[in-house]
Amino acid sequence: MDNLVLAFAIIGALGVGAQWLAWRFNFPAIVLMAIAGVLAGPVFKIFSGPDAAPGVPPIEFLFGDFYRPIIAIAVAVILFEGGLTLNFSEIRGLMKGVRRLVFPGAPIAWGLGAVAAYLIGGLSWQTALLFGGIMVVTGPTVIIPLLRQSRLDQRPATLLKWEGIINDPIGALLAVLVYEFLVFGDHHASPGEIISSLIAASILAGIFGFGLGRFAAMAFRRGWVPEYLKPPVLLTLVLVCFEATNLLQEEAGLLAVTAMGVTIANSRIASINDLRLFKENITVVLVSGVFIMLTANLTFESLGALDWSAFWFIATMLFVVRPVTVFLSTIGAGLSWQERLLVAWIAPRGIVAVAVSSFFGASLVAEGYVDADKLIPLAFAMVFATVTLHGFSIGPLSKALGLASREQPGVLIIGASPWSIALAAKLIELETSVLVADTSYRRLKPARLANVPTYYGEILSEVTEHHIDLNRFGYLLAVGGNEAHNALVSTDLAPELGRASIFQVNARGKEEEDKQALSYTLQGRTFLHSAAPLDELQRRHYSGWVYQRTKLSEEYPPERYLEELGDDYEIVLVIRRDALLFASQEAPLKPEIGDTVLAYLPKSPDLKPEKAKPAKTEDKTTVA
Repeated sequence: MDNLVLAFAIIGALGVGAQWLAWRFNFPAIVLMAIAGVLAGPVFKIFSGPDAAPGVPPIEFLFGDFYRPIIAIAVAVILFEGGLTLNFSEIRGLMKGVRRLVFPGAPIAWGLGAVAAYLIGGLSWQTALLFGGIMVVTGPTVIIPLLRQSRLDQRPATLLKWEGIINDPIGALLAVLVYEFLVFGDHHASPGEIISSLIAASILAGIFGFGLGRFAAMAFRRGWVPEYLKPPVLLTLVLVCFEATNLLQEEAGLLAVTAMGVTIANSRIASINDLRLFKENITVVLVSGVFIMLTANLTFESLGALDWSAFWFIATMLFVVRPVTVFLSTIGAGLSWQERLLVAWIAPRGIVAVAVSSFFGASLVAEGYVDADKLIPLAFAMVFATVTLHGFSIGPLSKALGLASREQPGVLIIGASPWSIALAAKLIELETSVLVADTSYRRLKPARLANVPTYYGEILSEVTEHHIDLNRFGYLLAVGGNEAHNALVSTDLAPELGRASIFQVNARGKEEEDKQALSYTLQGRTFLHSAAPLDELQRRHYSGWVYQRTKLSEEYPPERYLEELGDDYEIVLVIRRDALLFASQEAPLKPEIGDTVLAYLPKSPDLKPEKAKPAKTEDKTTVA
């Protein structure tokens, strides 16, 4: 193949397609991307052509001199986006644990990993030292998707996320240290000079990233940059930061962009969520494309370098090096044994490990270290093994340790009213986790009296993040009396929950063509088929409407059920195979055999309702 545009199209289709399949079937995305890349590369040789140079990987031959810059830019943006998610307010009470996982955690992992690579992996001690540094990284590209998938509690999720993002540049810099020592140590620089030079460059890179982040935050706060230019300006600054510090020291740019991201994340910029969403979208594309490129660049010759020593090396890294590192480094860090055990097992490697291995492997081979050609296949084997094992085990293990909810995703109801509280009580009868949030303690009183869990405070406040674990909830009902606030809640929490899971009541009954109505782009799905406004729902509540739960079956099919309902009813939700499907104006529900239907009726008709189990609730009120 010699058509770069077609190559980019195929890479994009494979990468994004793998991401979609992973979302659709709840699989670890990086596993499917690895499979897609291997199939496209060494198996079907889609990117190979008749002019391909013998012994040169197909993607590297196809992209030529652009191959390494593309990978480098992608890794820089990925690490910056990871830093952009690190808010210091998240680690209250966990600062000591995070610090211990970085130091002494990273040096311990480096030393033990190097010993394992030398004694078990069959590498020379020089190459083993470099590969041990690379294996320190875990990385946001694999950790964050796993956290979303597992609905992990906030404390262990925060530990894994911070460790992964901070240790990524540290692992790369450890590899740089070894590389500089191997290449220049025997010529014109002593080990002390190399180490001091690397430390000085790392400090300067961190300062430069911090300063550039503060400058960007100040420019955004003072209005020097218009809203539509903020994302492209920020992307340009990331590239400037990365390359400027790389000119100072190879791979120091990774540390600089991470520092820049963390600085901006903690600078209280009003548009920070928009910037995060933009960077997240770019990162998804880059992660997909880069991982397809890296896996498709493999050849059967490089994969043939793997033998039983590689298997035992990976097993040692998983079952010895990682657990020993975590348990030694977190002694006295204030973590429970369950948290330490989970963190000791979960350490998936990602794109940064593969990209850094690709760069240094080729460079060391050129310098005469023949065994360095094993770095790339070893890194891929480590990535595939860890992502597969950790991706499929994090959910069951976290639940077994009591660090993740065993319940189905719950419902977060924003806005307390007699109607919404009655709905919440009925959801509890359906054995669904519910939380009603409102800024009025008085409006929450009926919920407290009904033993419905409540939260008193502003759901959009930063303080709320420390009181409510949003991972517990899979659905949001914005049903308050303020239409603008409902829309703001729907828009703000859309990145967390997904717009398909957010439903907003039609608070004033405005028609679509009404010029005073809010734009549809700011709202969630319109709750209920009829799009009944809140005033109408309240009227129905006070006039005696009730919620009716009915189980459909072969003996009592949907046709008969709908016929007996009559003309005046509202289907609220359907429980289908343990999943909640809420009714909306955009997607009307059609009950099927086997569904449990919750309907809202003016009276209780002569149906065959399913007997509800008594609700087991506690009086829970969280006050911000």
